[in-house]
Amino acid sequence: MSADPSSVHIPVLGPEVVALLGGRAPSLRTSGWIVDGTLGAGGHSALLLKAMPGIHVFGVDQDPEILDLARQNLQPFGDRVRISRSRLSNLARLARKLRCDRPVGWLMDVGASSLQLDRPSRGFSFQKDGPLDMRMDPRRKVTAADIINDWGEEALADLFFREGDEHRSRHIASAIVRARTRVPFKRTGALAELVAETLGGGARIHPATKVFQALRREVNQEGAELLAGLQTAEDLLEEGGVLAVIAFHSGEDQVVKRFLAEGAQAGRWELCSKKPIAPTHHEVRRNARARSARLRGAIRLRAQSASQPPAPTPGAGANP
Repeated sequence: MSADPSSVHIPVLGPEVVALLGGRAPSLRTSGWIVDGTLGAGGHSALLLKAMPGIHVFGVDQDPEILDLARQNLQPFGDRVRISRSRLSNLARLARKLRCDRPVGWLMDVGASSLQLDRPSRGFSFQKDGPLDMRMDPRRKVTAADIINDWGEEALADLFFREGDEHRSRHIASAIVRARTRVPFKRTGALAELVAETLGGGARIHPATKVFQALRREVNQEGAELLAGLQTAEDLLEEGGVLAVIAFHSGEDQVVKRFLAEGAQAGRWELCSKKPIAPTHHEVRRNARARSARLRGAIRLRAQSASQPPAPTPGAGANP
């Protein structure tokens, strides 16, 4: 994947993320490391690096194609950036391996990237035909096609309801099981067409939206990855460090809300606000995908006594 570094998509809630991390953690104004656990093409990290000249960023992502873009886009920041390929669930192990200072900021922008959704070859979109894949990390073994063709009708229905909030999940699952006995599903277009035919028109959003969301979340184990990222942030953040999480799925936002609320009750976190920060009307008009984004932040009150974690020493550069 190649792109003009200047053409990076506009990061959702960018100014709000900078204000949350920079305003709530005074140490970030002069020095310290921020972990960007979902680096993507580096849009949020670039904003943070520009706004706070003294900070460094340790960026990780599980998608190797998008990491190539991040390396291009963050190259101007030189040794203030270090990049590694990792899932959120592997960050704790990576942190122990690096044996570096505790980060003073931690960012997660969970869900699929616009860059993934816009590439038909990745199989995330119901609007463009492509292989029924949906893996953010190509090292994962299970694809969306495996789930659609191998899972039983009840399991599919439960998945569409649980991860997609699709209330007609049993109707859709039944139609899929009948159709796959004739021809297995291999392409996103065929699945999207079947779901649309099964549900009919008239909906405000495409009929296949929730089914594709559920498949993507299952393929990439997004629920488990989010919890692992939250727990790792709690374990590794320096006392007084700030966690910022952007969620697009209402279920994910509730997971973040519950995790931070329970931590606040136990004295581990101080919530930055009771309600999440939502995008402005201006941002939604400019970028329709921002409409469901919600940003929550919290300050770490008591660091764990674990061994030193991520954030490589300055001068390490942007490594593969």
